Amino acid sequence: MAKDFTELAAWQLADQLRLLILEITSNPHVARDFKYCNQCKDAARSAASNIAEGFGRYRHRDFARFLRISMGSLKEVADLLIDGHHRCYINDAQLAQGMRLVTRSKSACAKLAQYLDATPDAKD
Repeated sequence: MAKDFTELAAWQLADQLRLLILEITSNPHVARDFKYCNQCKDAARSAASNIAEGFGRYRHRDFARFLRISMGSLKEVADLLIDGHHRCYINDAQLAQGMRLVTRSKSACAKLAQYLDATPDAKD
């Protein structure tokens, strides 16, 4: 049982994705597109933050809801990575790395949400 959200694989993968997005958006060619950079950073930040916030919720159902919100943010990051690739902001290797992180984090979120849905809350 995790004692802190940083121990969760879902959060660790989302955090790695957030760092990749920060690396990509720090490229001067990409950084000139402020709106794109802000959207990328906001979506990646939201994915990790919702996992962390959900972990702090008392009820399993609440935590599972935040994990599902995080999965939506991860899908948004995937779309933005594809868009960045189309715009030549992101190379093939960065796209592949980002999509791998998105897929793995989404999978970890889904499995954790499924577990939480099937497990009763602890008694007071």
